[in-house]
Amino acid sequence: MFLINDTTLRDGEQAPYVAFNTKEKLKIAQKLYEVGADELEVGIPAMGQKEQEDLKEILALNLPIRIMSWNRATLSDLEASMNCGLKAVDLSIPVSDILIDVKFKGDKHRLLKQLEDVVTQAKKDGLFVCIGGEDSSRADLGFLEEVMTLGKELGADRFRYCDTVGILTPHKTYENIKKLSSLNLLDIEMHTHNDFGMATANAISGFEAGAVSANTTVIGLGERAGNASFEQVLMSLTRLFGKKTDIDSKKLKRLIQLVSVASNRRIDTNLPIVGEYIFSHESGIHVNGMMKSKSSYEPFTPKEVGLKREFPIGKHSGTSTLMYHLESMGIHPDKEVLQKLLPLVREIVTNRKKVLDTTELKELYLCSLDI
Repeated sequence: MFLINDTTLRDGEQAPYVAFNTKEKLKIAQKLYEVGADELEVGIPAMGQKEQEDLKEILALNLPIRIMSWNRATLSDLEASMNCGLKAVDLSIPVSDILIDVKFKGDKHRLLKQLEDVVTQAKKDGLFVCIGGEDSSRADLGFLEEVMTLGKELGADRFRYCDTVGILTPHKTYENIKKLSSLNLLDIEMHTHNDFGMATANAISGFEAGAVSANTTVIGLGERAGNASFEQVLMSLTRLFGKKTDIDSKKLKRLIQLVSVASNRRIDTNLPIVGEYIFSHESGIHVNGMMKSKSSYEPFTPKEVGLKREFPIGKHSGTSTLMYHLESMGIHPDKEVLQKLLPLVREIVTNRKKVLDTTELKELYLCSLDI
């Protein structure tokens, strides 16, 4: 069982310079469900009345998946969530010595007592409870075991292992999650940050080690360098781990575009899964292979993610590319002429830093016949 708990509407919106309005939040929540998110974390009720009103509107969509809020492990935050009608909460506590010193002056006893009080109340009210271990990757594993043991005794449902400052590697992630999952205390949820570019890899490594859930954000939106990418985790689980999800490519594309516009963040052309150019083949060797089999140099098809395959006419193109485009225009080219044409194509592209379009290629080819 691999679950995606997407937190675009909470941790994603905490990215600097990002703010979603109510209409955007509702659209994002709806499309996340339609594309394949199993659960949504949608905000922080303790932020105030406007945030609570937005959360109530999201709940009113009646999406048939778990909707969760983020909270500090305090009775006041819990009450704010319950007043919204939420049935699932993440209750966050610092678990590293660094943050326990900052937030509790090093008093672990007071921290655990506070957690006990809040989890006990949440379970009395019938809520799904995830204990969020802030800064788990810098915490002592023995203390994490103590927290998870307490959580299990209190009836908590899940423990969120947070790589809050993004320092994990996939190998270290696997080691830590393997140790914690083998304790058979609480289900583990991964929460990974991308400071060293490994958020998605660490989330997947967590799954391999026994975690059942991972937090994601669309296009990896989030604090600093962002979080594990929703679309990358979704496609990885679907194509590499056999998760049964029917991905609607059109809806996925609309979701990506919606979040990109709402967050004012561009989508890089080489962004995994959704970048515009990731199915563009210029290298002559690659194009020759693609002409023979579309699986030669693609791990999945562009159709699956709403993109198109392209064969740009560039510096690294070979005769296969030139032939492909000329034949698509009804011309049956001479291979020897194409070989002589390649140096000219490469010179033009290099000098102007722009690929040829098909009309230009046709003119060059026809002119070369007259020479």
